[in-house]
Amino acid sequence: MATLLETCGISPPTGNTADQLTVPLTFFDIPWMNFHPIRHLLFYDYPCSKAYFLETLVPKLKQSLSLTLKHYLPLSGNLLYPLNTVDEKPVFRYVAGDSVSLAIAESNNDFDELVGNLARDADQFYDFVPELPPVKLDESNYQTVPVIALQVTLFPGRGICIGFSNHHCVGDASSIVGFIRAWASISKLDEDEFLTMPIFDRSVIKDPLGIDNILCKKMKVIPLKSWSFLCLVKSGEELVDDDVLECFIFMIDLRAHISPPVPPNYFGNCLGCGKAKIEHKQLFGEEGFVIAVEAIAEEIKNKVNKKDQVLKGAENRLSGPGESREIRALGVSGSPKFDLCSADFGWGKVKKLEVLSIDGEKYTMSLCKSTDSEGGLEVGLSLPKERMEAFAAIFAQG
Repeated sequence: MATLLETCGISPPTGNTADQLTVPLTFFDIPWMNFHPIRHLLFYDYPCSKAYFLETLVPKLKQSLSLTLKHYLPLSGNLLYPLNTVDEKPVFRYVAGDSVSLAIAESNNDFDELVGNLARDADQFYDFVPELPPVKLDESNYQTVPVIALQVTLFPGRGICIGFSNHHCVGDASSIVGFIRAWASISKLDEDEFLTMPIFDRSVIKDPLGIDNILCKKMKVIPLKSWSFLCLVKSGEELVDDDVLECFIFMIDLRAHISPPVPPNYFGNCLGCGKAKIEHKQLFGEEGFVIAVEAIAEEIKNKVNKKDQVLKGAENRLSGPGESREIRALGVSGSPKFDLCSADFGWGKVKKLEVLSIDGEKYTMSLCKSTDSEGGLEVGLSLPKERMEAFAAIFAQG
C-alpha cells in the first residue's frame, strides 16, 4: 500500500503568464468528454533515501512542474461544461490561481514485482495513480472539471513512480506525452527550455461543416460521467456465431493526414478511428492471422492515404454501432509512436510503463515501445485471473 505524505496544488509561476485563457473544444475533443480518465504509471529504477526524496527531489519536481505549466495553461485550468444554456459550448478555461493537484506518497510494496514482465494483481497499482479532483458547480451554472492530476510515489532505496490521470478530451497521446516529457526535461536540466512549444490555436482545425455544433447538441443529452464502450458486449468462453463481426479498433494521429495539415506540436485531440472488421469464422480459420493483418492494413490505407476520407462520418461519432453484427471488439490504448518511456527526470529511462486505464475495460490492450530492447514493443492486457492464465498458456504454445 501507499502512504500519502502530502497533497498540494501546483500553479504556473505568477507574473509572466496570462491571467486568463479560454480554449474552445473542437469536434476532435468533444467525443471524448464522457470517456473514462486515462491513467498511466511510469516506474523508475532510482534508489534513494526518503530524506533525499523529500528534501531534494520533491522541491525540484514542484518547481519544474510550475515552470512547465507556464506553457500548458489549459492543464492548470478546468473543463467548463454549461448546464442550462442551449447555445453555449464547453470550453477549457484557465484563470490565475488555478492549479494542478500533485500528491506525494511513499510505498513499501515490492518494486521488483511491480516492474516485472509477468501477470500481477492489477488492484495494487491503484495506490500509485491519483484520482482526478471532483467536479464542482460554479456560480455561473457551469460544471468545472479538472483535467489532470499527478502523483509521485517513493519506494525507499529502490525507485520512484510518476502516476497521472487525465481526461482524454483535453488532449490525445501526442499532447499528454509532450507535456510529461517537457516536465521531465525541465526537471532534469534545471532549465525552462525544451525543443517544442505546444500550440493551442484551434484555428488550425478546419471545420467548414460545423461538426462541433452537431456534436455539442448531441452531448446535451449525455450526463457528464464515464461511458462504457458502446460496441462491446459480454464475452468469454460462450459459443460465438460464425457470422459475428470481430472488430479491431485503433486510433490514428491525423495531424499529418488532413488538409491542411495540423502542426505536430498542436495540443488537443486530432484522432481518427480505424475499425478493421472480420467475420468470426475467418479469424479462427488457418489463415486467420493473415486475414487480420490484411484487414488492419487496408483500414489504415483507407483512413490515412485518402485525405478526403479521414473525416467522413465525424458528425456521427457519438452514435452507437451501425451494424447489429458488430458486437465483439478489441481496442488499442497508446502507440509506440509516442515515446513516453524516454521521459527522463534525471533518473534515467522508464523501467516500466503501465497503462492502468485498460484495467476493467472489456478487451482493450495497451501498446508502447519496449523498455528493454531497441525496436521492440510491449503489449499490456488486463483480464480476470482464469482468462489471463488461459491466454498465457495459448500464447506460450505459439
